[in-house]
Amino acid sequence: MSHSTYNSLWSGAHEELSCLLPQELPEEPLRPERDRVVFFQRIATFYVRYVQIFRHLEEAYDLSVHPQKRRVIRQVLDSVMGRVLELKNEMVEKEFSEYHYMDDIIQDLKLTPEDLEIPIPRYFICERNKVLQDRERMFAAILNQMDVTEKSGPPVMRMLTLERAIKVIQVAERARQGRLRAKFMREIHRDSERQKRAEEETVSTDQAAVCIQKVWRGFMQRKITKRLREEEMIFLGMALDPKLSYPSQTELIAQNNKAMRRTRQEEHEDDYQKSIGSVIHQLREVEGSEMKETMKDQIRQWFIECRDATGSFPDYPEEEDGGSALIFAEKTPEELADELAVKEEEDANKNPKGKEDTKEKGKKSKIEDEEEEPGLKMLPSACLSDLERSHKTFSEVWKNRNESKNFSQRHELELIKEDKRKEIEVEIRKQVDELMRQELANWKLAVDKEKSGKVKGAAKKKKASKSAKRKKKDKDLTADRTTESLFEELVEQELVKKPENVKLKDYLGDYSYLGTTLRQTDIEPMPSLSDVRQVVTLYAVLPLGSQAVHEKSPLVKTILLVGPSGVGKKMLVHAICQETGANLFDLSPLNVAKKYPGRNGLQMMLHLVFKVARLMQPSVIWIGDAEKMFYKKVPKEEKELDPKRLKKDLPKILKSIRGEDCVLIVGTTSDPHSADLKSLCKFYNKIILIPRPDYASRYVMWKELIKKNGGEVTGDLDLSSLAKISDGYTQGHMVQVVRSILTERRIQQFPKRPLTASEFVSPLARIDPVFQEEEEALKNWYAKTPLGKKRIKAASGKEGDEEPPKTGGKAGKKKGKK
Repeated sequence: MSHSTYNSLWSGAHEELSCLLPQELPEEPLRPERDRVVFFQRIATFYVRYVQIFRHLEEAYDLSVHPQKRRVIRQVLDSVMGRVLELKNEMVEKEFSEYHYMDDIIQDLKLTPEDLEIPIPRYFICERNKVLQDRERMFAAILNQMDVTEKSGPPVMRMLTLERAIKVIQVAERARQGRLRAKFMREIHRDSERQKRAEEETVSTDQAAVCIQKVWRGFMQRKITKRLREEEMIFLGMALDPKLSYPSQTELIAQNNKAMRRTRQEEHEDDYQKSIGSVIHQLREVEGSEMKETMKDQIRQWFIECRDATGSFPDYPEEEDGGSALIFAEKTPEELADELAVKEEEDANKNPKGKEDTKEKGKKSKIEDEEEEPGLKMLPSACLSDLERSHKTFSEVWKNRNESKNFSQRHELELIKEDKRKEIEVEIRKQVDELMRQELANWKLAVDKEKSGKVKGAAKKKKASKSAKRKKKDKDLTADRTTESLFEELVEQELVKKPENVKLKDYLGDYSYLGTTLRQTDIEPMPSLSDVRQVVTLYAVLPLGSQAVHEKSPLVKTILLVGPSGVGKKMLVHAICQETGANLFDLSPLNVAKKYPGRNGLQMMLHLVFKVARLMQPSVIWIGDAEKMFYKKVPKEEKELDPKRLKKDLPKILKSIRGEDCVLIVGTTSDPHSADLKSLCKFYNKIILIPRPDYASRYVMWKELIKKNGGEVTGDLDLSSLAKISDGYTQGHMVQVVRSILTERRIQQFPKRPLTASEFVSPLARIDPVFQEEEEALKNWYAKTPLGKKRIKAASGKEGDEEPPKTGGKAGKKKGKK
C-alpha cells in the first residue's frame, strides 16, 4: 500500500476521535445514570469504537515510514490502548464480570466479530529485535555450557535387573514366533489362490471388454459428478477455491512491499537521528548566544519593574518551581510578587490551624459527596488528557500539511528545529538562572543592602538527603554481581525458562454469538475461547508490551487462570511471553522445591528472580499449580516438597511492584477447591475462568488442527458431527487424538483413502472427557470469589446502584439470621 493509504487510516482515526472526545469530555458534566443497563451500553459503545480506532492506528504505525509521523501516531496509539483498558476496567466494575457480550452493539454499528478482536501491536517485538536476539544468544550459550558440563561427567552404567532381562527375552521370543506364524499363513494363502485360479473358467474377450467398460465409465462419471458438485459449492460460496489455498502473486508482492517498508523505516530513522544531532549543534552555535542575552535582558527588566512596582527586588524563583520560566508567564510583576509571598507564607506557617482547615474541608467534601445526585458515573481517566493533546497536535500540525514535495516521506528539518529549540532554551535557561541569581544577590547587596537567603535551598537539600537515606535502607543482596551472571544462575537453576514458540492467535476459538441473548433471559453464559483470548490480551499482553500503557492503565499485578486440565492455560502463559518478548520465570511449587534451602536461601531466590525481572523487563513470573501455595491441608506425599514455601514472602514482594515495573505474575490451576479461597483471592486480583470449548470453537479447532498436522479436510470428513461428538473434550485431548491418527503412513494414504470422522471416534473413546459435574464445580467455586459474589448479588437485584457496600453486608447478615 502507498503512503496515502496509511495517512488516510491515521486521519480517519482522528476523525473518529473528534467525535468521541466531545462525548467523553463534555463542557458540562453529565448527570449520573440510574439505569445500569443503559450506562453499560454507553461504556460498551465507547469501548467498541475505541477498538476500531486502535486497529486503524496500529496498522498506520506499523507501516508508516515518516519518522516524525510515527512518533505522533505512537503517542495516540498508546493513549488509545490505555483508554481501552480503562473502559474494560469500568465495564468489569459495573457488570461484575470479566467477560462481556456485545452482539447487539456490533450489530447496530454494522461490524463483524472479527472487528472486535483486539490486535497485538507489532512494534512490541519489532522494536526490541536486538534485545531479543542478544537474549537468545545468551540463552544458547548458557544451555550449551550446561550440556558440555553434563557430557564431560563420567558415564553412568545402568545395571539390567532380572525382571527387565526376562521381559526383553519374552518380547524377542514372541516376535520370532509371530514372524514364523505370519510366514506360514502367507504360504497357505498363496496355495489357496493357486487352486482358485486353476478352477476358474477362461473368460471370453467380449465379456472382458464389457467388464472393463463398465468399470471405466463408472469411474469417469463419479469423477465428473464430484467435480460438478465442488464447482457448485464454490459458486455458492460454501467451499474455498483450491487456487486460493496458496498465496497469489499479488499477496506475495504485498508481503515483499511490507518487508521493504520496514527496512525503509530503519533507514529513515537513522537519517532522522543524524539530523537531530546536526540541528542541535547548529542551534547552539547560531542561536545559543542570542537566546542567552535575550533572557538576561528580560530578567533584568523584570528586576527593575518589580522594584518600581513593589519598592524592593523580588526573590528569584527556585529551580523546582520552574526558575525564570515563571517570570515569562502572562502575569504582572505585582501578581508574581504576591504569588511568591503566598508560597513563602504557606511554607513557613505549618501550624495546627492548617490541620483544622483541612479537617473542615474534608468534612465539607464528605457532605457534598453525600448531597450529590445518586447514580452511575464514569471513572476519571488518565489517558483522555493525553488523547486530547495528541489530537490537537494532529489538527494543528499534520492535518492540513502539504506533503506533495515529500514523496519519499523523509523527516522535515523545520519541525526538528521547533522541537529542539525548546529543549536548548530549557538548557540555556538553567545556566542563565545560576548567573542571574548571583547578579540579583549583588544588586540587593548594592542597592537594598539585603542578604540573599539560602535557607530554603538548604532545607530542600536536607529533605532530599532524608529520602536518599530511606532508599538506602533497601539492601541489595547482589550489588557486586552483573545482570548476566544473575541471569545465568537462574537459567542453571531452571528458574528461567525459554518460552515455547506459540502465538496468541494459535489459541483457537470462535466468538460467542448468543451471550447477550442468554443474559437477557437471566442465564449466565459460559465464555467462549475467543473471549478468553481477548481478556488475556487486555490484561497481560498490552500492558507488558508498552511501558507507557503499563503506567497509565489500571495496574494488574497478578492473574490466575482457572480451568480443567487441557484447556490451554500453560499455552497462554507462553503466548504472553512470545507476543511481548518477555522473560519467563518459573516459581511453581514443584520447580522451587529443594532449591535455595533455608530462610536465607528463600530470600536470595526471590531477590534474584525479582531483581532480574525488573532489570530485564518485561517479565512474566509463572506459578503452575497455584493452589499448592495456598493449600488448606498439605497432602502427606507433598510435605517433603513444602509447596507453601512462598506463601508468606511472595505477597510482601508483590507490594513493591509499581507502575513502572513491567512484571506480571500469572498463576495456573485446575484444582482451586483444595486452596484457601480467601488467601488465593487476596493474592490474585484478576481471576479468569477458562471453560471447555463450545461447539463453534471445537469445529474451528478440528479443522485447523488437522491441517496443521499435515491432514486434508475433504467432503468425506464430517466436521460438524466430529465437533458434536467431541463435546466435553478439551483442546489437549483433541491435539492428542489428531496426532495419534495423522501418522506418516496415514498421510501417505490420503489420495486413496481420505479422512473420515469415524477414525477419530475410537481414540476419543479411550480418553475421559471433562464431565458436566466438574465444570459446574468450577462455576460454583468462581461464584464464591469476590467478583462472583458481586455478580450474583447484581443478578438477584439485592445490590442497588445507590447502596454502599456496608449496607449490603448488614442486609446479608439479617437474611442469614432469618
